[in-house]
Amino acid sequence: MSFEIIKPDVNINFIGNRYKAFVFSGLLIAVSLFSLLFHQGLNLGVDFRGGLLLQVRLADDPGPERLRDILNAGNLAVSSLQSIGEGEENEYIINFSGGDESSLQGQSLSQTAASVLTDALGDDNVTIRREEMVGPKVGQDLRQKALYAIYYSILIIIIYLSGRFEKKWFISAIFVAILLAALNIVGLLSVGVGTLILTALMVTLITCYIMKFSFALGGILALIHDVLITVGVFSLLNKEITLSFVAAILTIIGYSLNDSIVVFDRIRENTQRFRKLELASVINKSINETLSRTILTSGTTLLALVCLYFLGGPVNRDFALALIIGIGIGTFSSIFLASPILLLWEKKKIAG
Repeated sequence: MSFEIIKPDVNINFIGNRYKAFVFSGLLIAVSLFSLLFHQGLNLGVDFRGGLLLQVRLADDPGPERLRDILNAGNLAVSSLQSIGEGEENEYIINFSGGDESSLQGQSLSQTAASVLTDALGDDNVTIRREEMVGPKVGQDLRQKALYAIYYSILIIIIYLSGRFEKKWFISAIFVAILLAALNIVGLLSVGVGTLILTALMVTLITCYIMKFSFALGGILALIHDVLITVGVFSLLNKEITLSFVAAILTIIGYSLNDSIVVFDRIRENTQRFRKLELASVINKSINETLSRTILTSGTTLLALVCLYFLGGPVNRDFALALIIGIGIGTFSSIFLASPILLLWEKKKIAG
């Protein structure tokens, strides 16, 4: 007798609970936007801000406040100080604010920080475990490249979704031409990459609305939902935004899109098979049919990530946390958001 987590004949009314899911997602997005705009904002790490990062282990822990006072007394500008040790491991990650290039002489600054700590706490008490040095110009360049990586990934996803699911590759090409033209116009204004990404998303949503790209609209909105909440949670927890976080965001984008595509494919197949059923019933049936695959795939991935979070060491912890949040939210959005948005849009097209 075989064991099955999800029975083949399961019939959960996901569509009937779509408005509850919308309210839940709306609350999460509101909290994320509040944190990003008014509360913590983005805590940029050394990778993007420039400066010095030191990871130190202390035999006797003086406490974070005492440690900060020692460093400030040595005329070292501490931007953040985070305890990462567990149990009797007294480890800290200390970020020192960047300045101009002349003040960021990596060796002298790290040696100054080490000497300040050893003078106050003793040579045998302080062990430098890791140090990273990034100049402010390098940090700015890395920040721009990270945003461009996100921008181009979104652009390729737009092309794929609008072409594959709408079966209108020629119109999809026009769509991309409109998008690129709009971005070139905005680019002439010498705005930042962040503004380019926001413009790309706005033009994409408006164009999907005008051209009636239902699948693309649902997939892109779910994608924005997943990334925004992940970034918002990191802002709320005051976690550092580093290159590994950007890698996690790109992974989340691909994972979330893959989940939505599996459900969308089944909806498209069932729409042809069950022509007499209402679209809401077809969508609900499709979600239930792919539910086992979705839960097993996401569950095994999350299990591996939880192990990485607890056993992978402090360096990998934030990367694992970002993926846990993103994949968890992405699984939710592929079931409760992407397909219901498709239903709402199709009803609007019929009414129109």
